Parts: sequence; C-alpha cells; structure tokens
Amino acid sequence: MLYTENRQDKIEVTDEFVNKITEVCNFALKEENMDIPYQISLLFVDNSEIKEINNETRNIDRETDVLSFPMLDFEEGKVYKDIYVDFEFDETFKDGEELILGDMVLSLEKALEQSEEYGHSYEREVSYLVVHSILHLLGYDHMVDEDKVKMRAREEEILNKLDIRR
Repeated sequence: MLYTENRQDKIEVTDEFVNKITEVCNFALKEENMDIPYQISLLFVDNSEIKEINNETRNIDRETDVLSFPMLDFEEGKVYKDIYVDFEFDETFKDGEELILGDMVLSLEKALEQSEEYGHSYEREVSYLVVHSILHLLGYDHMVDEDKVKMRAREEEILNKLDIRR
C-alpha cells in the first residue's frame, strides 16, 4: 500500500496522479520480486521543505529531488531481489501483513524543474524519481561507480518496461 501526503501547494496532486505513481510503485516492486504486501509512505513537498529535510537528515544544506528512508537493512552490495525472495521478515518490519519498506520524500517542484531541464515530460521525471527511490528502499545505492551503473541500468529497464521514455 502506498500512503501519500501532500505538503506543498505549488503543483496540483490529483487522484489520477497518485494512481499513476501507485502503478509505477507496484510495477517496480514486482520487477524486484517483491510479491508480498508492502507499505511505503510518500510525502510530496516543495524545494524549501526538501532542502530543510536534506539538511536535517544528511547535513546537506541544499534542495534535492527525492530522499529515501529505508526501513530494511541490507548487506553492502546486496539488494532485495537477490537475497530476500522467500525470506521471512521479523514482525519488527511489518504492520499486520504489510512489509514496511520505508519513506520517500519527493519535491514536485524540483521534478518539474528537472523535466524542463532534461526535455522530457513531468510524468517521466516523477516516475523516474519514484523508481529511483524504491530501488533505494530495496537496497540499491549509487555511492560507488559500479553500484551507480547497476542502479541506473535497473531504473531505465523498469521505466522502459512501463513504456515511460525520455
């Protein structure tokens, strides 16, 4: 289940928009072999609020596009689809039958700016950021070049399967 909260007033958030993001989440999770009920919280913010959260949580005093706060811990270099298929999760990580994957914070204002900068649709940019964040929740990272290449390829593969292209 995707839980959303809109804390910004610069860009309209419609039911159709939330449904599309939910579809992207469900598809990305399925592609990563996540076949159990899940829970993700997604907070829509503006640039000012994401800058504040980025500073508070990462000591980086600048705006960013998306932040991910995973609940699950993964060994370095390991991701959900490679090690947790058939893994039994401790009740600590569950809310009833739903596995709590974590939280995402998305600046819709930054997504719009980047869609214009990169010359593709707003829908494509938001979908990319959502897939990017989900992969972080599932253990992917991009701090070293090898991991970055792997993560970028996976993002594009998922988006292409959804027919969401640049």
